[in-house]
Amino acid sequence: MFDWANSAYALTIMVAVFPPYYEAITKGQTYLGDWNVSNTALYSFAISLSYLVVSIQSPILSGIADYGGRKLSFMKFFSNLGAICCMLLFFFKSSDDIVLGIVASVLAAIGFAGSLVFYNSFLPEIATTDQMDAVSAKGFSYGYVGSVILLIINLLVIQKPEWFGLDPSGTLPVRLAFLMVGVWWLVFAAYSFRRLPQDVPVKNQQNLLGKGIAQFKSILLAVRQRPNIMLFLLSFFLYSAGVQTVILLASLFGSAELDFGQTELIVIILLLQIVGIAGAFLFTKISELRGNKFALAIILVIWMAICVAAYLITVKNHFYFAIIAIGLVMGGVQSLSRSTYAKLLPKDSDATTSYFSFYDILEKMAIVTGTLSFGFIDQLTGGMRNSILSLVVFFVLGLGFLLLVDMKESTTIVQS
Repeated sequence: MFDWANSAYALTIMVAVFPPYYEAITKGQTYLGDWNVSNTALYSFAISLSYLVVSIQSPILSGIADYGGRKLSFMKFFSNLGAICCMLLFFFKSSDDIVLGIVASVLAAIGFAGSLVFYNSFLPEIATTDQMDAVSAKGFSYGYVGSVILLIINLLVIQKPEWFGLDPSGTLPVRLAFLMVGVWWLVFAAYSFRRLPQDVPVKNQQNLLGKGIAQFKSILLAVRQRPNIMLFLLSFFLYSAGVQTVILLASLFGSAELDFGQTELIVIILLLQIVGIAGAFLFTKISELRGNKFALAIILVIWMAICVAAYLITVKNHFYFAIIAIGLVMGGVQSLSRSTYAKLLPKDSDATTSYFSFYDILEKMAIVTGTLSFGFIDQLTGGMRNSILSLVVFFVLGLGFLLLVDMKESTTIVQS
């Protein structure tokens, strides 16, 4: 249900509604003075900043959460931060409000990404090893369903504002979508907070910062001593740079390069989410038959083909085929990556947050790497096509390291 709650942000703010809205009200603008940074490059850099902040602070916070018994508290803080900042985007009315728009979107992304550091680490606590693939896939599928429901509601408000007594000529219908995302996130996250394992704070809360850093260092040493985990994390970092960049910037690409309108993009994203539900379960079934490694390898090859196809696409209708392909592998790569890593972790670990912080740090740094490279190439070449083609490199390298991972050496986590 936490996926149901926060995926509304991932779909509406990160993918479907906010990027084309941002592109529309900042079109033709340049920023940062003499640097003349384009509006699309500025957005890429803003995303990079968000995930850089999370990457820097999450190792320490994860150590504190594990040692101090405050995992759920940190999850609540970041989740609520993200939801509130989504609601602040309601006041982003024009290009004159660019500072508000960028700051609120950066803080919302920090809240979203920060909460996931702690959320993902609950997986080994609520599912046995044989359940992890299915539970992980179910979470992503709930996220797709919930986010689609809210997006359909938002689409009705945007397309038929007169039904709700709104002025169709203004930006209010779109900005109401940002407000609704924040409310949706707050309400449904509260359900998860009540049902997840509750915090059991340690009695001695002194010097938690130092103890948190020490806890993280000990996990770092443990990971370095397990080459198989290191190989998977390196592979995950590389292909995530490609995956997350495509997901975050696909709608901006469609708007800027193919002149898709707001409504067309929302319909495309709805299609992506619906296919994503099927994709998550399809690749879970493939992993059951042939193993996680085989399923992930197939997924990465498809991602390579998607990037090449996007570079070549010049006709709007062809973009729909690329979106279907993205939806097919989007849910699969995310759910299988999470469950594969959980299977590789050592037995009897009581520091799952710290272990998963490596996973989340690398995912966030991958987003920083991918979006920064995307933004720089966009800025240098004056278009996004070369940027998306360059992402193939990340998938090729990620696949190479994945093939070196030995899943037979994986160990299980004993339930707390």
